[in-house]
Parts: sequence; structure tokens; C-alpha cells
Amino acid sequence: MPFDLWISFFIASTALLAIPGPTVMLVVSYALGEGRGTGWATVPGVTLGDFTAMTVSLLGAGAILAASATLFTVLKIAGALYLVWLGISLWRSGGRLGSLQKSSSPVGMRAMFWNSYVVTALNPKSIVFFVAFVPQFVDVTQPVLLQFALLEITFLTLAAVNVAIWAVLAGQLRSKFTRPSAMKLVNRIGGSFLIGAGLLTATLKRTA
Repeated sequence: MPFDLWISFFIASTALLAIPGPTVMLVVSYALGEGRGTGWATVPGVTLGDFTAMTVSLLGAGAILAASATLFTVLKIAGALYLVWLGISLWRSGGRLGSLQKSSSPVGMRAMFWNSYVVTALNPKSIVFFVAFVPQFVDVTQPVLLQFALLEITFLTLAAVNVAIWAVLAGQLRSKFTRPSAMKLVNRIGGSFLIGAGLLTATLKRTA
């Protein structure tokens, strides 16, 4: 594909990923609670989630979601409820130095990985977005499959770097919230953000 077309996709994707969404809120919440080491679980989870959403959309599910109000609504509500559940769990964790699970435990890290994956992949707006966004940067005069692969690899790399930066920054701020009362406030703020993100997800429209 033409280099200038790829550069345009690179810049557009970078700008879009810079806007914090439900995934970033979850990554930040974990990092504030457990430290930047949670990035070893959340970054792969987010990347796999984006890979799933992007691949499914490019295989045609995005067109189906865009055309089916029922299917879009089902996935939208499922994703919204999951975010609200995570937010409530974080809110109820109080002032513990752990957000939802103990990261020192392999089970906790697995839970962070899967939570990050589900929140990222179970976003119908992302699937519809990918099917509308990615084709704009494809040269139809050249093999489409290879271009899709290149664009997907580019986006996934940028997404992984983006959440890794958020995890590191939030992890560094964690030292400022070592007291239980401060951690309780952080957990409740993070939980509120996740609940808010869930409610916002529930209001998404197919044309958005």
C-alpha cells in the first residue's frame, strides 16, 4: 500500500487512541491499585481484545452489527453491564491496595487479563467503527488482505503502546496513594469512572 496512505492511518489511529475510553479507565484503575506491573496482564488483554474486535469487524461482523439493531443492542447491554459490575467491584474494594484482585497471585493476573480482554472486545461500537474506519485507508487497486493485515498490526501496536504508557504513568502515581483512606478514594473514583463508562456505553447508538 502507498506509504502516504499508511502514514495517514498511523496518525489517525494515534489521535483516536489518545482519547481515554473504558479500556483505559480499567487499565488505570488496576495500575493505581496494584502498580505498573499490572501492565503485564492488561496490555496483552487489551491487545487481544482489539485484535478480536478488529478481525471480527474486517470479516464482516461490523456490517451485520451496523444492520442489526437487535444484535447491536444485545452486545451493547452486555458490555455496559460488565463495565458497571467491574466499577461496583472496584468501589466496594475500599482502601485495600488491590483494585479487584491480588496481582501477586497468578489467578489475579489472569483475571486482569480476561477483564481487559472482555471490556475491549465486547464493545460493539469498536466493531462498527473498525468496519467504517479501516476501509478508508485501503487501496483497492492492490491486494486487500495484505493491506488489512498491515493496518491491523499497526493499530494493535499503537494500542499496546498506548495502554502501556497509561499503566506506567498510573503506576508511578500509586506511590502518592499509599494510605488506606487515599486508596479508598482512588478506588471509588476509578469505580465511578467505570460505572460511568458502562452507562455511557448503554446509550450508544448504531449511527454513532
